[in-house]
Amino acid sequence: MTLEEKIAHIRSVSMEEARTEGNSIISSYKEALEKVFEDHKREAQHQAQTRIKAETTNARLQRNQAMAKAQLDLKREQSKVQQELKDKIFDEVHQLIAAYRKTPEYDRFLADCIKNALDFAGREEMTIYIDPSDQEKKSALEKKTGVLLTISAEDFIGGVRSVIRSRNILIDHSFKTALQNEYDQFMLQGGEGLG
Repeated sequence: MTLEEKIAHIRSVSMEEARTEGNSIISSYKEALEKVFEDHKREAQHQAQTRIKAETTNARLQRNQAMAKAQLDLKREQSKVQQELKDKIFDEVHQLIAAYRKTPEYDRFLADCIKNALDFAGREEMTIYIDPSDQEKKSALEKKTGVLLTISAEDFIGGVRSVIRSRNILIDHSFKTALQNEYDQFMLQGGEGLG
């Protein structure tokens, strides 16, 4: 072999070894980079899943808070409307009572209340009060029942109140007390199926 052939051969072998070594280094770097990329990808996916879970939890929490607030607002509004309706109903009841108090039935009602109080008291001393607005009925009721009546200092919207002081008993047939009791116990039904 000639010197040129030897040099060419050495060059060829050296180039082949360099290529092989270079390819090996490149392959090794490529594997290392692919491993780093896969690790990074897994970490990014893990972080994304963690963030999605956190955001989902946060979204649920915000939705639940919004729903709770909306339900509370709805209940407040419902309560307000029910109170307005209740007040309107009882305003109408007051008007009906005012109309009833102008009828002969009301006069009979007063006389019956007075007689019932007398029957209950028996022989015990009793004070029977009528409403100040019924003052013009006093003498007719006293004639009808045979009892001295007292005009109350307090307006109780009609009816009769009787007091047996010896037994600390109040017989309350006043419209004011009856209305207050009904008002306190009155509940509008309905609307419970909402929400």
